[in-house]
Amino acid sequence: MKINQDLTLHDLVPKIRRLWELSGEKIDHIHQHYDHSQGSPVFTVQGKYSTRGWTEWTQGFEFGAAILQHDITGEKRYLEIGRQATLEKMADHVGHFGVHDHGFNNVSTYGNLLRLMKEGKIAQNDWEQNFYELALKLSGSVQAKRWTNIPDGGYLYSFNGPHSLFVDTIRTIRSLVVSHELEFYMMGENDQKTNLLHRAVLHALSTAKYSVFYGEGRDTYDEWGRTAHESVFNVNDGNFRCPATQQGYSGFTTWTRGLAWAMVGFPEQLEYLKTLDPSELESLPVEEDIIEVYEKAARATCDFFIDNTPTDGIPYWDAGAPGLAHMGDYLSRASDPYNDHEPVDSSAAAIGAQGLLRLGKYLNDKNDGDGTKYWQAGLTVLNHLFDEPYLSTDPEHQGLILHSIYHRPNGWDYVPKGSKIPYGESSMWGDYHAREVALLAYRILNDEPYYTFFSAVKP
Repeated sequence: MKINQDLTLHDLVPKIRRLWELSGEKIDHIHQHYDHSQGSPVFTVQGKYSTRGWTEWTQGFEFGAAILQHDITGEKRYLEIGRQATLEKMADHVGHFGVHDHGFNNVSTYGNLLRLMKEGKIAQNDWEQNFYELALKLSGSVQAKRWTNIPDGGYLYSFNGPHSLFVDTIRTIRSLVVSHELEFYMMGENDQKTNLLHRAVLHALSTAKYSVFYGEGRDTYDEWGRTAHESVFNVNDGNFRCPATQQGYSGFTTWTRGLAWAMVGFPEQLEYLKTLDPSELESLPVEEDIIEVYEKAARATCDFFIDNTPTDGIPYWDAGAPGLAHMGDYLSRASDPYNDHEPVDSSAAAIGAQGLLRLGKYLNDKNDGDGTKYWQAGLTVLNHLFDEPYLSTDPEHQGLILHSIYHRPNGWDYVPKGSKIPYGESSMWGDYHAREVALLAYRILNDEPYYTFFSAVKP
């Protein structure tokens, strides 16, 4: 991508304001017209949100979006939409042992509501606070139960089963961290306590080792910052077997949304570790320098994004998608969501931009000269993502950010008549993370408390 070195956060103010105006319209439209009896909204088909049964991982984004809208606008109706829906519909997600998505569903709802109460944007109510805290405590413990031990640590396994480590899950370990900060444990047989921070760290170390590549010769296609969507292990002896994928093109190419989860997951964990007393980190029974490992993974994945994304910062859905070979020097020009070969994935841009900004700020705070590169890259992405053709301005389209992709290999995404590829649709995760990174930017601009996933439990 071509990083705009002159862009400032203040330059983006008109686009950020416009995004929030459109965001409210989209939330209202979904609230008024979506039929929840069909299941959670996942992605749009011809501009209307629809469901897709695979796992229940998007409902927290729907209700979390309304909570973020209240955070920005102060409009009580959005708070009531998010709060009432959390009360009525999110309990199933707290007790869901079958998914790896607690950090998405529950931190986006219960976590944001608790944060707003701690910040005084919701009136203090002790019972309500206890309700949110109890949900977050249990969510982290339930998520931690999905555990596979391996010789050098362990990982939270994906919905595919105990053999499967997903790169996505680096972002869901925040549920364990939040639960840990609320002084909770996972309790097992004979009252054995499992430290949730320790489990979160072990998972992140496994992700950094097996899901992220560093150009160190692990395989023929090893390059700095490449990620594997899935890492497969032999559950009999715990040994790593191969990279794989569910939603990317292959285990040897980089599915860009998976890359984006790592881009934001490692920096936000670095932000959290910075708040800990050094003695707490030193007490964890791991041999690695945790911060060094996280920083390396964060830099590598963000560098890969910068090097393998078109000039405007909007990536194609997989960096090794076969149709890219027919598109000439596609990295030297802006992304084209209407081409005849491969779709872009704007949701990867929305998620990845937050990672670039967080890593940039983290390094700038350390007086590391590389911080400016990542910060400016994040601003560059937002400058294009928060504008047409990616910002959805059609009042009848329920999505906020256009040209998102869910599952290209399975052919789940809507392909318009006459097109060879899907385009023009939105996703719950893309829309939510566009709002989340816009909230991050808004708070920095207005000197409000810096937005983190742990703000609710560690001011």
